[in-house]
Parts: sequence; structure tokens; C-alpha cells
Amino acid sequence: MKKTATSDNESVTKNLIISFQERLTAGDADGLSDLFAEQIDWFVPGSVDLPWTGRRSKSGDVSVYFRTMWPYFMAGKSESVLEKIIIEDSDAVIFAKFNHFAKSTGRGFETEVVLHFTVQDEKIVRMHLYEDTLAVSQAFFD
Repeated sequence: MKKTATSDNESVTKNLIISFQERLTAGDADGLSDLFAEQIDWFVPGSVDLPWTGRRSKSGDVSVYFRTMWPYFMAGKSESVLEKIIIEDSDAVIFAKFNHFAKSTGRGFETEVVLHFTVQDEKIVRMHLYEDTLAVSQAFFD
């Protein structure tokens, strides 16, 4: 059977998503940045009171995002449960559940999340996160 451009794109996309998961689990902020193109469309909804949320536009912003966010959570108390990955051509959608504890309040929270990635020229060019931003904010603030 002859490989198609779509199956090649899906293979590249799958490999990048696997690398993303591995580097995220390892806490490798610089390695995560390496997976992204120089110009990116990154969006994590939230609040100005949560400094890791918002838009990012450069690959170097990815490591800054994680280095900014990680200290806000209690070490060793976070869990990500992967439920499903859907890959079509150059897009990947991950369905998961995040469990974290806010270091500032000690409160835990759980949120179902969807991450949408787009790959181009063997790099991630888009990552949008969809989550329960109210649950996140309530864990950090009274």
C-alpha cells in the first residue's frame, strides 16, 4: 500500500504529540519549546491574575509558560489522565483530565481539558487549551 501525504502528516503529528507528552511528564521546559515552530499560535484561557495564561507567539515562550506555571502547583501532587487522542492530517486533539493543587491555598481542583495542536513542517504551530477556567481560578483565589 502506498503512503499518502495525509498518512505522512498524521505520522509526524503523532510523533510530535508523543514527544510533547514525554517532555511534559519529564518536566523538560526547553525540550517542549524545541517541538514548536519559531512563530506559534498558543492560547491558554484564564485571568490576568494567573500569569501563565494568555497568548504566546514564539517558540521560546513555551518554556517560559511552563517555568512560570509549574511553581504555582504543589510539587508531586499533579496528575494528568489522558483519555483520548484524535489525529487527522496535521491536527491532533487530546482529551484529558488534570488534577492539581494550588500551592498558595492548598486547594485541589480537577478539570477536564481539550488541547488542540496543529503541525506544519514537522513543528507544532498551534496549541489551544480548553479547560474549566472557573475551577482553576477558584483554587487559587478566595
